[in-house]
Amino acid sequence: MKTFPALIAVALAGIAAPLAAQTGPVVDAPAGRVRGTSDADVRVFRGIPYAAAPVGRGRWQPPVPLPRWQGERAATDFGPACVQPPVPAASVYASPPMPMSEDCLSLNVWAPANARGAPVMVWIHGGALLTGSSREPMYDGRKLAERGIVVVSINYRLGVLGWLAHPWLSRENRQRASGNYGLLDQIAALTWVRDNVAAFGGDPKAVTIAGESAGGLSALYLMTSPAARGLFRQAIAQSSYMISMPELRRSVFGMPPGEGGGELLSGALQAPDLASLRAVDAQALTNQAAKLGFAPFGVVDGAVLPQQMVDAFDRGEQARVPVLAGFNQGEIRSLRVLAPKPPADAATYEREIGKRYGDLAPAFLRLYPAADYPESILATTRDALYGWTAERVVRKQAALGLPSYLYLFDHGYPAADEAGLHAFHASELAFVFGTADRTQANWPKVPDTAGERALSDAMIDYWTSFVKDGKPVARAAPTWPAYAADRGYMDFGATPEVKRDLMPGMFALNEQVMCRRRATGRIGWNWNVGLAAPALPPAAPGC
Repeated sequence: MKTFPALIAVALAGIAAPLAAQTGPVVDAPAGRVRGTSDADVRVFRGIPYAAAPVGRGRWQPPVPLPRWQGERAATDFGPACVQPPVPAASVYASPPMPMSEDCLSLNVWAPANARGAPVMVWIHGGALLTGSSREPMYDGRKLAERGIVVVSINYRLGVLGWLAHPWLSRENRQRASGNYGLLDQIAALTWVRDNVAAFGGDPKAVTIAGESAGGLSALYLMTSPAARGLFRQAIAQSSYMISMPELRRSVFGMPPGEGGGELLSGALQAPDLASLRAVDAQALTNQAAKLGFAPFGVVDGAVLPQQMVDAFDRGEQARVPVLAGFNQGEIRSLRVLAPKPPADAATYEREIGKRYGDLAPAFLRLYPAADYPESILATTRDALYGWTAERVVRKQAALGLPSYLYLFDHGYPAADEAGLHAFHASELAFVFGTADRTQANWPKVPDTAGERALSDAMIDYWTSFVKDGKPVARAAPTWPAYAADRGYMDFGATPEVKRDLMPGMFALNEQVMCRRRATGRIGWNWNVGLAAPALPPAAPGC
């Protein structure tokens, strides 16, 4: 195993500043001098390394801080994506091939040309902690920066390279823990932002973490991680999911220990020891782990993530920061793999729900009726993962007296609706970033109409104003009420519209199911919902 000084040497070798371009804005930050590009009134710096990911024989260690580089570094091209398996070519989320590397910890900055002490949004990309990159064109931060904020987007280690727990790794760690390397990368990126963003015109004390899907999940991890405390003042969680988490050495909620999952993987790969596992090529290892079903998740390790997310929020031990959270009406339309297979008929559906939900079956069937069971199946999974989480986060922060805002994205446009993808998972991103012209090849194309542009302009306003002062406000659009004010939320349909009491009964049902399952210590609350649910335990004290 490499010593820490040896890792520093590797890091230095990997970040030797390339020959800088001769034109473009220059920033002399504590990390080093960088030269970027200009895009209208926005300065753009791409591919800045914020830490080194130990690679090869040093793999699966925390990110390595970097000393100041010498000379001037060109920051004109995005850094390579973190190693990941391919996305099926037919997927709506498929992107063109991109450069990848095991040492991939870089970030990008969009800053108003004359920014001084501007609020900062740090964007964490989605992709199930398995795929994705900050180089996706849809994440271009220019239009948000034009509203007066600094936008930073980051890469973090993915899949088996970022989230593997294993006894071999825990034994060599001072805290006797392993896993969560991707989360440690995110914390390292936030630390870099704290130390360097002022040089780009940002305020290190005014950082908002933001992300969608696995990026939203990461925002919740960061809210519950003591190691991230003080590195941000607000959070945006889009389509996040507060599901049950594996623990490092104990089997809980129907899941094997995190270390046990790692042992199963090394056994399947026929790796006799850690050196053998580290010797496997990064891409080959990533692909094999994905084929074997390795699912990357944060693990409760007693250190980086000390407890289940639901417990942290119930105890008020999460970061006490304002939040903006929400989800999409058609989340599962593009993620049908998460939903159970529909039964033969409505009678079978109703009978199965009765068996699985017992005394809560009547409430379940009122929300998800048998009369339209194919749609009910999609709605069931959507709400158990995304809807319940969004409202739970907002409720818990509001209960602490913090500004908290809830939304539902229910916007349809012809190409998406005709494809059966009304308000599908991640479809709000093109509107939040104003990048409808920069979506993936299979993405239903957003028409360039006045109505679509107006909706996007309003969402950009709401998001950037929340980053500025914790209150989402948009020009020529309704005032977004805080959730505490009569359970108000913003419905993004054809236009923004204020509504109240989102999906009555949805939160209460899913909260009750979670509570009963948690009380057993044996049943998880994740994708095992509706027709895939185990028999619901009886009511428990406190539920």
